[in-house]
Amino acid sequence: MIRRLSLAAIVLGLTATAAVAQGAGGVTGVPGLDALLPPGNGAASGRIIQLVALLTVLSLAPGLLVMMTSFTRFAVAFSFLRSGLGLQSTPANLFLVSLALFMTFYVMAPTFDRAWNEGVKPLQENRIGEEEAFGKIVEPFREFMTQHVRPKDLQTFTDLASRNFPKAEAGEKIDLRILIPAFMISELRRGFEIGFLIVLPFLVIDIIVSTIVMSMGMMMLPPTVISLPFKVLFFILIDGWNLLVSGLVRSFF
Repeated sequence: MIRRLSLAAIVLGLTATAAVAQGAGGVTGVPGLDALLPPGNGAASGRIIQLVALLTVLSLAPGLLVMMTSFTRFAVAFSFLRSGLGLQSTPANLFLVSLALFMTFYVMAPTFDRAWNEGVKPLQENRIGEEEAFGKIVEPFREFMTQHVRPKDLQTFTDLASRNFPKAEAGEKIDLRILIPAFMISELRRGFEIGFLIVLPFLVIDIIVSTIVMSMGMMMLPPTVISLPFKVLFFILIDGWNLLVSGLVRSFF
Protein backbone atom coordinates (compact mmCIF):
# COMPACT_ATOMS: atom_id res chain seq x y z
CA MET A 1 0.00 0.00 0.00
CA ILE A 2 2.84 2.41 0.87
CA ARG A 3 4.58 1.64 -2.41
CA ARG A 4 1.38 2.25 -4.36
CA LEU A 5 0.78 5.58 -2.64
CA SER A 6 4.36 6.61 -3.29
CA LEU A 7 4.08 5.65 -6.95
CA ALA A 8 0.81 7.59 -7.30
CA ALA A 9 2.37 10.64 -5.72
CA ILE A 10 5.32 10.48 -8.10
CA VAL A 11 3.01 10.13 -11.12
CA LEU A 12 0.88 13.08 -9.98
CA GLY A 13 3.99 15.17 -9.40
CA LEU A 14 5.35 14.37 -12.87
CA THR A 15 1.96 15.16 -14.42
CA ALA A 16 1.75 18.52 -12.66
CA THR A 17 5.32 19.35 -13.69
CA ALA A 18 4.53 18.54 -17.31
CA ALA A 19 1.39 20.67 -17.21
CA VAL A 20 3.29 23.63 -15.81
CA ALA A 21 5.98 23.22 -18.42
CA GLN A 22 3.40 23.08 -21.20
CA GLY A 23 1.64 26.14 -19.75
CA ALA A 24 4.89 28.05 -19.73
CA GLY A 25 5.35 27.04 -23.33
CA GLY A 26 2.05 28.58 -24.35
CA VAL A 27 -0.54 25.73 -24.22
CA THR A 28 -4.07 27.16 -24.25
CA GLY A 29 -5.95 27.00 -20.95
CA VAL A 30 -2.90 26.81 -18.68
CA PRO A 31 -1.49 30.26 -17.77
CA GLY A 32 2.24 30.54 -17.74
CA LEU A 33 4.48 32.68 -15.58
CA ASP A 34 4.91 35.19 -18.39
CA ALA A 35 1.17 35.81 -18.39
CA LEU A 36 1.18 36.56 -14.65
CA LEU A 37 4.23 38.80 -14.73
CA PRO A 38 4.41 40.38 -18.18
CA PRO A 39 7.77 41.87 -19.10
CA GLY A 40 8.08 45.62 -18.70
CA ASN A 41 4.96 45.93 -16.54
CA GLY A 42 5.28 46.06 -12.75
CA ALA A 43 1.53 45.93 -12.00
CA ALA A 44 1.42 42.28 -10.96
CA SER A 45 4.68 42.45 -9.03
CA GLY A 46 3.43 45.63 -7.31
CA ARG A 47 0.25 43.85 -6.22
CA ILE A 48 2.33 40.98 -4.84
CA ILE A 49 4.46 43.43 -2.85
CA GLN A 50 1.32 45.13 -1.52
CA LEU A 51 -0.07 41.75 -0.44
CA VAL A 52 3.15 40.83 1.36
CA ALA A 53 3.23 44.23 3.05
CA LEU A 54 -0.41 43.85 4.12
CA LEU A 55 0.25 40.41 5.64
CA THR A 56 3.28 41.81 7.44
CA VAL A 57 1.28 44.70 8.90
CA LEU A 58 -1.50 42.34 10.02
CA SER A 59 1.02 40.09 11.78
CA LEU A 60 2.53 43.11 13.56
CA ALA A 61 -0.84 44.72 14.33
CA PRO A 62 -0.91 43.70 18.05
CA GLY A 63 2.55 45.16 18.59
CA LEU A 64 1.67 48.34 16.71
CA LEU A 65 -1.47 48.69 18.82
CA VAL A 66 0.60 48.54 22.00
CA MET A 67 3.41 50.79 20.75
CA MET A 68 1.58 53.67 19.07
CA THR A 69 -1.77 53.95 20.87
CA SER A 70 -3.25 54.44 24.33
CA PHE A 71 -3.61 50.71 25.01
CA THR A 72 -0.61 50.55 27.38
CA ARG A 73 -2.02 53.06 29.85
CA PHE A 74 -5.38 51.31 30.02
CA ALA A 75 -3.92 47.81 30.43
CA VAL A 76 -1.53 48.88 33.21
CA ALA A 77 -4.26 50.74 35.11
CA PHE A 78 -6.65 47.78 34.98
CA SER A 79 -3.89 45.44 36.15
CA PHE A 80 -3.21 47.66 39.17
CA LEU A 81 -6.92 47.77 39.92
CA ARG A 82 -7.23 44.01 40.08
CA SER A 83 -4.11 43.74 42.22
CA GLY A 84 -5.38 46.45 44.59
CA LEU A 85 -8.69 44.68 45.05
CA GLY A 86 -6.85 41.45 45.83
CA LEU A 87 -8.65 39.50 43.12
CA GLN A 88 -6.45 37.05 41.26
CA SER A 89 -8.67 36.16 38.30
CA THR A 90 -11.70 38.46 38.52
CA PRO A 91 -12.25 40.22 36.19
CA ALA A 92 -10.69 37.78 33.75
CA ASN A 93 -7.76 38.78 31.58
CA LEU A 94 -9.93 38.46 28.49
CA PHE A 95 -12.40 41.00 29.85
CA LEU A 96 -9.75 43.51 30.92
CA VAL A 97 -7.88 43.28 27.62
CA SER A 98 -11.12 43.60 25.65
CA LEU A 99 -12.18 46.64 27.69
CA ALA A 100 -8.76 48.25 27.18
CA LEU A 101 -8.98 47.46 23.47
CA PHE A 102 -12.39 49.07 22.97
CA MET A 103 -11.37 52.09 25.05
CA THR A 104 -8.32 52.40 22.81
CA PHE A 105 -10.56 52.39 19.73
CA TYR A 106 -12.70 55.09 21.35
CA VAL A 107 -9.73 57.35 22.14
CA MET A 108 -7.93 56.70 18.85
CA ALA A 109 -11.02 57.01 16.62
CA PRO A 110 -10.08 60.47 15.24
CA THR A 111 -6.54 59.26 14.53
CA PHE A 112 -7.77 56.09 12.82
CA ASP A 113 -10.30 58.01 10.73
CA ARG A 114 -7.71 60.52 9.59
CA ALA A 115 -5.21 57.79 8.68
CA TRP A 116 -7.92 55.98 6.69
CA ASN A 117 -9.23 59.02 4.84
CA GLU A 118 -5.83 60.54 4.04
CA GLY A 119 -3.75 57.42 3.44
CA VAL A 120 -5.49 54.08 3.06
CA LYS A 121 -8.50 55.18 1.01
CA PRO A 122 -6.54 57.19 -1.60
CA LEU A 123 -4.12 54.24 -1.91
CA GLN A 124 -6.98 51.85 -2.62
CA GLU A 125 -8.33 54.24 -5.24
CA ASN A 126 -4.86 54.46 -6.87
CA ARG A 127 -4.70 58.22 -6.34
CA ILE A 128 -1.38 58.09 -4.47
CA GLY A 129 1.56 55.71 -4.33
CA GLU A 130 2.71 53.44 -1.53
CA GLU A 131 5.45 55.77 -0.27
CA GLU A 132 3.15 58.78 -0.08
CA ALA A 133 0.40 56.68 1.52
CA PHE A 134 2.78 55.43 4.21
CA GLY A 135 3.68 58.98 5.18
CA LYS A 136 0.05 60.07 5.36
CA ILE A 137 -0.94 57.00 7.39
CA VAL A 138 1.86 57.45 9.91
CA GLU A 139 1.45 61.23 10.30
CA PRO A 140 -1.72 61.12 12.52
CA PHE A 141 -0.04 58.61 14.85
CA ARG A 142 3.10 60.75 14.92
CA GLU A 143 1.07 63.78 16.02
CA PHE A 144 -0.77 61.74 18.68
CA MET A 145 2.45 60.42 20.16
CA THR A 146 4.09 63.85 20.01
CA GLN A 147 1.21 65.36 22.00
CA HIS A 148 1.40 62.76 24.79
CA VAL A 149 5.11 61.95 25.01
CA ARG A 150 7.00 63.30 28.00
CA PRO A 151 9.69 65.80 26.95
CA LYS A 152 12.23 64.23 29.30
CA ASP A 153 11.78 60.75 27.78
CA LEU A 154 11.95 62.18 24.27
CA GLN A 155 15.15 64.02 25.08
CA THR A 156 16.65 60.87 26.62
CA PHE A 157 16.13 58.79 23.48
CA THR A 158 17.26 61.70 21.31
CA ASP A 159 20.55 61.84 23.21
CA LEU A 160 20.96 58.06 23.05
CA ALA A 161 20.34 58.04 19.31
CA SER A 162 22.63 60.99 18.54
CA ARG A 163 25.53 58.64 17.82
CA ASN A 164 23.65 56.50 15.27
CA PHE A 165 20.96 58.78 13.81
CA PRO A 166 21.59 62.15 12.17
CA LYS A 167 20.64 65.08 14.35
CA ALA A 168 17.25 66.54 13.44
CA GLU A 169 17.23 70.13 12.35
CA ALA A 170 14.82 72.71 13.73
CA GLY A 171 11.32 72.17 12.36
CA GLU A 172 11.96 68.62 11.14
CA LYS A 173 9.72 65.73 12.16
CA ILE A 174 10.86 63.44 14.95
CA ASP A 175 12.17 60.09 13.77
CA LEU A 176 9.79 57.25 14.62
CA ARG A 177 12.72 55.20 15.90
CA ILE A 178 13.09 57.82 18.62
CA LEU A 179 9.46 58.81 19.13
CA ILE A 180 7.95 55.34 19.57
CA PRO A 181 10.17 54.10 22.46
CA ALA A 182 9.93 57.49 24.17
CA PHE A 183 6.13 57.35 23.89
CA MET A 184 6.04 53.81 25.30
CA ILE A 185 8.16 54.79 28.31
CA SER A 186 5.93 57.82 28.91
CA GLU A 187 2.79 55.67 28.79
CA LEU A 188 4.27 53.16 31.23
CA ARG A 189 5.15 55.97 33.64
CA ARG A 190 1.65 57.48 33.47
CA GLY A 191 0.11 54.03 33.84
CA PHE A 192 2.11 53.42 37.02
CA GLU A 193 1.19 56.85 38.37
CA ILE A 194 -2.51 56.10 37.83
CA GLY A 195 -2.01 52.63 39.31
CA PHE A 196 -0.51 54.09 42.49
CA LEU A 197 -3.55 56.34 42.95
CA ILE A 198 -5.82 53.33 42.40
CA VAL A 199 -4.03 51.05 44.86
CA LEU A 200 -3.59 53.64 47.64
CA PRO A 201 -7.17 53.60 49.10
CA PHE A 202 -7.22 49.80 49.02
CA LEU A 203 -3.90 49.74 50.85
CA VAL A 204 -5.39 51.97 53.57
CA ILE A 205 -8.29 49.54 53.98
CA ASP A 206 -5.85 46.62 54.26
CA ILE A 207 -3.84 48.43 56.94
CA ILE A 208 -6.94 49.31 58.98
CA VAL A 209 -8.32 45.77 58.81
CA SER A 210 -4.93 44.26 59.68
CA THR A 211 -4.58 46.53 62.70
CA ILE A 212 -8.05 45.63 63.97
CA VAL A 213 -7.49 41.90 63.45
CA MET A 214 -4.13 41.98 65.23
CA SER A 215 -5.52 44.00 68.13
CA MET A 216 -8.27 41.42 68.59
CA GLY A 217 -5.69 38.64 68.83
CA MET A 218 -6.92 36.82 65.73
CA MET A 219 -3.46 35.76 64.60
CA MET A 220 -4.55 32.80 62.48
CA LEU A 221 -7.09 34.73 60.40
CA PRO A 222 -5.63 36.29 57.23
CA PRO A 223 -6.57 39.98 57.12
CA THR A 224 -7.22 39.78 53.37
CA VAL A 225 -10.19 37.50 53.99
CA ILE A 226 -11.92 40.29 55.90
CA SER A 227 -10.63 43.25 53.88
CA LEU A 228 -11.67 41.85 50.49
CA PRO A 229 -15.44 42.37 50.98
CA PHE A 230 -14.84 45.88 52.31
CA LYS A 231 -12.65 46.80 49.31
CA VAL A 232 -15.22 45.47 46.86
CA LEU A 233 -18.02 47.31 48.70
CA PHE A 234 -16.00 50.53 48.73
CA PHE A 235 -15.31 50.23 44.99
CA ILE A 236 -19.01 49.69 44.27
CA LEU A 237 -20.20 52.57 46.47
CA ILE A 238 -17.95 55.12 44.76
CA ASP A 239 -18.96 53.79 41.31
CA GLY A 240 -15.37 52.83 40.67
CA TRP A 241 -15.67 51.55 37.12
CA ASN A 242 -17.29 54.76 35.93
CA LEU A 243 -14.73 56.95 37.68
CA LEU A 244 -11.77 54.93 36.46
CA VAL A 245 -12.85 54.62 32.83
CA SER A 246 -13.93 58.25 32.54
CA GLY A 247 -10.70 59.42 34.17
CA LEU A 248 -8.54 57.33 31.85
CA VAL A 249 -10.35 58.59 28.76
CA ARG A 250 -10.18 62.23 29.90
CA SER A 251 -6.44 61.90 30.44
CA PHE A 252 -6.01 61.89 26.64
CA PHE A 253 -8.19 64.95 25.97
